[in-house]
Amino acid sequence: MNKVITTNDFISKLEDGMTIGIGGWGARRKPMSLVREICRSNLKDLTLVSYGGPDIGLLSSCKKIKKLIFGFVSLDLIPLDSHFRNARQSGELPEVMEIDEGMLQWGLRAAGMNLPFLPTRVGIGTDVLKNNPHIKFVESPYDDKEKLVAMPAIKLDVALLHVNESDEKGNTLIFGPDPFFDDLFARAASNTFVSTEKLVDSTSFDKEKVANYNRFERNLVSGIIPDEGGAHPTACNPSYGIDLDHLKEYSKSAKTFDEYQEKYLFVDEATYKKKCWRNQINHLNTAN
Repeated sequence: MNKVITTNDFISKLEDGMTIGIGGWGARRKPMSLVREICRSNLKDLTLVSYGGPDIGLLSSCKKIKKLIFGFVSLDLIPLDSHFRNARQSGELPEVMEIDEGMLQWGLRAAGMNLPFLPTRVGIGTDVLKNNPHIKFVESPYDDKEKLVAMPAIKLDVALLHVNESDEKGNTLIFGPDPFFDDLFARAASNTFVSTEKLVDSTSFDKEKVANYNRFERNLVSGIIPDEGGAHPTACNPSYGIDLDHLKEYSKSAKTFDEYQEKYLFVDEATYKKKCWRNQINHLNTAN
């Protein structure tokens, strides 16, 4: 089955009010082209789930978020995303659920296993539970009677991921040093859309050496979007690293977002990449 689709196909499958999980971690391997397409669309009232980076900042400034479930929002080398900070401080994010990184992982695991919750010790003794009184405790049914956090499942309508390579069937490869929790996002979602740096022939997956790079099953993938440079300005190792210059420009634009929108969002993705990602790659090639 050929799962290759266009960005227009991808956007057409999203609806207002959906719960969308975004893979990657901070400023690393985020599906930023797909995020920008959401920013350009008329979608609204979304619930976002993320180990956040500029994905959350952009969607906050574009006023696409109704509820945010997150473990953190950071640009890595720039500790705090100024767009996210502005949205929090101004009250433009109607509802937030800030939880421990491990609790977010456990919530995705529960959803992927089709369980209502999973017990964990993560969060015990912290204000995370005070700030989220809807998260309940459960007592172990065994002799120890230990009191544990019952982390509720975080079910996703859609997961958005970015990978290094994929074939048209939805077999994907992640070559970077860390797959993060992309597999959990894929399993927690009803539909998973994956942008890929490179679309390859299926025969390249018949090699034992690449088996460890296939992190989730192809049956979880609903659509593949060929998208070289699709993680920019976040990293997609080993192809390219974080574009720190662009992240600095993005971070400074929180107070003058109209200018950033005009330059990078009110243009199509091909134009964006000519302005940004191609310059970064040319610079790297020259440096090497």
